[in-house]
Amino acid sequence: MNAGEDGRAANILGAAALAVTDRIAGVLAAAGPASLMPALSALHHFLDGPGLDRICAVLGLTPSGAVRLVDRLESAGLARREAGVDGRSRRVRLTPEGQRLARQISDARLRAASDLLAGLSESEQESLVSLLGRVLANVVASKDGGAWTCRLCNTDACGRDEGLCPSANAASTRYDFAATEVAPPQ
Repeated sequence: MNAGEDGRAANILGAAALAVTDRIAGVLAAAGPASLMPALSALHHFLDGPGLDRICAVLGLTPSGAVRLVDRLESAGLARREAGVDGRSRRVRLTPEGQRLARQISDARLRAASDLLAGLSESEQESLVSLLGRVLANVVASKDGGAWTCRLCNTDACGRDEGLCPSANAASTRYDFAATEVAPPQ
């Protein structure tokens, strides 16, 4: 019986995912309110002055949830609303303090995940990246709605602009767009 038949691979993947999530959540807890982190990260890394509709799509929120989130970001001095493309719409942009906190969140998340790779050789890390990229492609291929997989990603680290991001590449295949564009759900 191989690992797939007895559920071993799936069980180990699930345990690893939980361990990684716990480690990152623990490190990020010191950075600020967890509910704001995906928004700060997304606004910093790949959303360029989005409207509420785009925020809803990326973060998997209802319109009223997105309004409340932006209200909280504004109240905390982390974002501001600006005029949108027409008189009724608004765009959301991070303030300098919001950008600073978003960078801090990204750096802390990357450090926490990097610590978990200790002891793996460079070639083992390359193999892991390849395998996890295939897992992420499966996630994107089977995902319908909800928050984007990349909402906390550092797009500089994943190589999105160079066409190396497995989630963006899978989304570009699924939704027929260039992987370096701001994409549909991932």
